[in-house]
Formats: sequence, structure tokens, C-alpha cells
Amino acid sequence: MSISHAPPGSSEPDISDIPDGTLVRATAAAPSPPDLEPLRPASSRRTRVPRWLRRTTGPVLLLILWQLLSATGVLTSDVLASPGRVAQVAGDLIADGSLSSAMATSLTRVAAGLALGTLVGTGLALVSGLFRIGEDLVDAPVQMLRTVPFVGLIPLFIIWFGIGEAPKVAIITLGVTFPLYLNVYAGIRGVDSQLIEAGESLGLSRWGLVRHVVLPGALPGALTGLRYSLGIAWLALVFAEQVNADSGIGFLMVQARDFLRTDVIVVCLIVYAFLGLLADFIVRSLERLLLQWRPTFTGR
Repeated sequence: MSISHAPPGSSEPDISDIPDGTLVRATAAAPSPPDLEPLRPASSRRTRVPRWLRRTTGPVLLLILWQLLSATGVLTSDVLASPGRVAQVAGDLIADGSLSSAMATSLTRVAAGLALGTLVGTGLALVSGLFRIGEDLVDAPVQMLRTVPFVGLIPLFIIWFGIGEAPKVAIITLGVTFPLYLNVYAGIRGVDSQLIEAGESLGLSRWGLVRHVVLPGALPGALTGLRYSLGIAWLALVFAEQVNADSGIGFLMVQARDFLRTDVIVVCLIVYAFLGLLADFIVRSLERLLLQWRPTFTGR
């Protein structure tokens, strides 16, 4: 087979001038490409310090600082008891059963108020979010009541319901209702209209749209509202249990205040914080279980 020469004036070399086999040897002697290492994103690289250790560093440092200030006399016992004294008092309260009994009473009140508030807040949000006439009738009164501090309604609740358990549960219910209403309502109205149109084009009925499109789209907002409601429930419990209460964690705090027992007050505050953290952990676990279909950013 003949190889044509390059035209005159061309800068390309004439392949016919290359000896036989030279081109093959040059190609065989070419260096192989370097091995490429796969790159991993920074978010997937493991840090040397475990995350649980980093999360506990702040509370541990705060506890050490508290102990140092108490040991050096900067914080006296009548201002704030030392961590050792708080731990000792907590052990005594657990041993005589008063702390466990108070926790059971407070949990019962929070559970009742949370259940009623969830029922009322979610029901009003569904009526207001799904129907325009419901929004016209419900949203304005709810927004007006939301701006009224629920603590200011305690005297009215005492007049209406007496001094038993009813006013305490009513305070917690009122505190839970509004955050849940706002978040569920915003979740329903935040559903993409194109998803509604897609569901209608697939032949879904009104109930089918609500069940398969609207409610799943509003679920993230509802769970966020539940987290807010739990935090406000414990806040409302503090006020509720200081109104003619004869049991509960708030009752222990009132007694400790009368006798200037800062150690008992700190124990009750720690119990409040622990129960609130436990409730938030349960809701966050529920979010991970129910929202597996929605990938989200988890930080870097």
C-alpha cells in the first residue's frame, strides 16, 4: 500500500520517510497514564474527633467552670449551689421518691395539654388551609388570640375552671395550639401548585389530592410545629404548676423558693431541661423516620 506524500509547502512530516517499525515502537514506548484516585467530598470524610464528644464538650466545660467558681467562692451557696451539692440533693429526692412522683405528675399534665393542643391546632389548620371559607372564618380569630400572652389568661382560667387540674391543662393546651396551627397552615399553603395540577391530571379526587399530595407536603412543617409546641408546653407547665399546685416539678420549685433552696431549684430546672431534650429527640427521630423520602442538607 502506497502512502501519499504531503503537499508542497505543508509543515506536516511525510510518513513515508519514517522507517518501518519506528512508529510502532514509539507508540509502544509511550508512558501509561497515571492512576487516578477517586476524590471524596469533604462532608463524607470522617473527622478525628467523634461527634458525640464534640457535642458534650460545651456542657462539660460549663460544668467545670461552674464547679471552679463555686470552689473559689465566687458563687456562694445562697446564690447558686455547687454541682456537687446539686447532685447530692438530686440523689436524695430520687431516694425518697418525691422527684419521680413530681415528674410523673408533670408528664401527665404535659401529655394531656399536648394531645388537646395538637387536636385543636391541627384541626383548625386543616380547616383554614384546605378551604378558603375556612380561612376566612378561622384564620383571623386565631391570629388575634395568638398575640394574647397565654400567661395573662391564667386569672381567667382560674375563674372559669377553678384551681384543680383543668386550668393547668388549659394553659398548656393554649400554648401548644398556636405554633402547631401556624406551621401546619403554612405547610399546607406551601405545597407546590404544580404538584396539585399533576395530581389532578392523573385523575386524583379531592380527597386523593389531600391524602397523597397536600398532607405529605405539609408533614415537614407539621413536625417543625410539633417541636416548637413541645418547647412551649414545658414553658407553659412552669407557669401552670405555680398556680395553686400541690404536686409536680413546679410545686417543688415553689417550695424551694420559699425556703431559699437554690439546690432544689437547680435540680428542677435540670429535670425540665432533660425532659424537654428527650421530647425533642423523640420528635427528631420521628422526622427521620417519616421524612426518609426527602433528602436534606445535613451540614458539612
